[in-house]
Amino acid sequence: MIFLLALFASIFQTGFTGVNERTFLAIKPDGVQRHLVGEIIRRFEKKGFKLVAMKLMQASEDLLKEHYIALRERPFYNRLVKYMSSGPVVAMVWQGLEVVKTARVMIGETNPADSKPGTIRGDFCIEVGKNVIHGSDSVESAQREILLWFRTDELACWEDSTDHWIYE
Repeated sequence: MIFLLALFASIFQTGFTGVNERTFLAIKPDGVQRHLVGEIIRRFEKKGFKLVAMKLMQASEDLLKEHYIALRERPFYNRLVKYMSSGPVVAMVWQGLEVVKTARVMIGETNPADSKPGTIRGDFCIEVGKNVIHGSDSVESAQREILLWFRTDELACWEDSTDHWIYE
């Protein structure tokens, strides 16, 4: 599985930089249950990013274990996988200039207590264990996560008529 992800990542990597950079975001079960999906999408749309894939799904434990593989030695790993599989998540791919870095700023710190007002976690979260949203932490992680959660034919390549109002 990891070999296939690396192979697809090398293919996928070409052409997705600059204004075509992509990131993976997932609204976690607490965000879905609290009806924050529309508000979160609105923030990314108003920023000027382009939604290229989205699905509401019940993530399997196998998918989540692969997604969070880097955290497998951490004491909270099993609790995180159980929580993330406890309800539906909204998996999304967003595209735009420096979208990975900017999305992380918009999301806020992992610990909501450290997040500034105006960020998603600063506005909507209290505890680390219920922090509403996941966002890729690097371009490489984004590529891996996108390929893990979406088939390539699920990613829409479309021309946004507002691009010339957003980018020089």
